[in-house]
Amino acid sequence: MGAQLRVYKRRIRSVTATKKITKAMEMIAASRIVKAQRQVAASTPYATELTRAVTAVATGSATKHPLTTEAETPVRAAVLLVTSDRGLAGGYSSNAIKAADQLTERLRGEGKEVDSYIVGRKGVSYYGFRERRIVESWTGFTDSPTYADAKKVAAPLIAAVQQDTAEGGVDELHIVFTEFVSMLTQTPVQHRLLPLSLGEAAEESAAKGEILPLFDFEPSAEDVLDALLPRYVESRIYNALLQAAASKHAATRRAMKSATDNAGDLIKSLSRLANAARQAEITQEISEIVGGASALADATAGSDR
Repeated sequence: MGAQLRVYKRRIRSVTATKKITKAMEMIAASRIVKAQRQVAASTPYATELTRAVTAVATGSATKHPLTTEAETPVRAAVLLVTSDRGLAGGYSSNAIKAADQLTERLRGEGKEVDSYIVGRKGVSYYGFRERRIVESWTGFTDSPTYADAKKVAAPLIAAVQQDTAEGGVDELHIVFTEFVSMLTQTPVQHRLLPLSLGEAAEESAAKGEILPLFDFEPSAEDVLDALLPRYVESRIYNALLQAAASKHAATRRAMKSATDNAGDLIKSLSRLANAARQAEITQEISEIVGGASALADATAGSDR
């Protein structure tokens, strides 16, 4: 019985140490969410206004720019998937990967080839394990992305869109990331970045009661689009990276809180078992003492006779 009690105590110590670790990770994730939320709030207005400016330029001119004009028969699409470099975040990365798989299947069902671009070690490992082709990948900055990281990711994607499909270019650019809705809700979303859907952008502005401004172009609308669209892609990717980072920290906090609560419940259960084992051990010791005393009394009584 003593050996069983030692096993329970050892397990309680182990679970208690794990609980301290998960509690610390929960607090770290909670502190990082605040910073990530501020960055998301700061970058979203810029990305939104830049999208409005590009939409206004594109709709206010008759220029057919390759980054705003849809191909008649698109044959290849690029999909940028944003995952995490680290785990311990519940289903954060797996949900984003599932959304990317669904988008890829839909694009292939439309007769398009799909080029995969991955951000985060989790996505890279998933695709590598299944021997799926990755055109380019980036790791090491998903917890705290910067605008320089977004430019690094955007550069090959913009080049692929500008390149002819016969030479390896793409007709469309899609992005899959996890949108930060609240501390409790993070949703994987799919967006088509290029070609810019002017109709949807105009309808969205009309629904908000906004009127797109009129512009005079110097030197030309095409030159303006050439300058604006790379910034548009960079800003949207940067905002997506920040949204994904905030979502990841929120998912980590939720997962670590659940682990901490489960560890507490397990400690209570093990403590009850340890107490029961200890009580059984004490009862057995008392029984042995009483039995020994009775045997001794019987032996003494027999000798007296």
